[in-house]
Amino acid sequence: MLNKLFWEMIQYYSGDPKRIQHFIKVHAFAKWIGETEQVEEETLKILEAAAYVHDIGIKAAEEKYGSSSGKLQEQEGPQIAKEMLKRLGFQNKLVDRICYLVGHHHTYTDIDGIDYQILVEADFLVNLYEDQANPNTVDIAFHKIFRTGSGKELCKKMFHLSE
Repeated sequence: MLNKLFWEMIQYYSGDPKRIQHFIKVHAFAKWIGETEQVEEETLKILEAAAYVHDIGIKAAEEKYGSSSGKLQEQEGPQIAKEMLKRLGFQNKLVDRICYLVGHHHTYTDIDGIDYQILVEADFLVNLYEDQANPNTVDIAFHKIFRTGSGKELCKKMFHLSE
C-alpha cells in the first residue's frame, strides 16, 4: 500500500520535481527515525504514509489563496489526503491518524504521539536544508523541536551541531 501511495503522490505532483523530492526526503528521514526509535509496526505505517502526504494541501492552498503557508496546508490537506488514502484502501483508523498528522504537521505544540514528533523532525531536517537555514536557526530548531534520540543525532550530524 505504501508503494501505491508513493506512486499516487508522484502523479499528484507530476511536473513538480521540487515537491516530489521534498516528500521523498521527508519519508526517508521519517522511516529511518521511526525504525531507529523502534516504533510499532502500525505506527511506522502511519508515519510513512503521513510523510508521503504531509504537504498534500499545498496545491489547493496555492490555487485557492495564492499561498502555501503551513496553516493553509493544514487546513486544505486532510480532506485531499483522506480521499486518496481511502481510494487506495487504507483502513479508516489509519486514515484518521494520517489526516490528523497532515492537519497538524506545522503545529509544534501539544505533539501527542511519536508518529507526530518524528514527522515534525523529519520535515524540519529537510526544510532546514532546503531553506538554507543559518546556523543560529538550526540551533534554535534543534533545541525547540527535536526530542527523539535518533532525530537529534541526525540533526547534529547533518548540520555539525555540538549541542
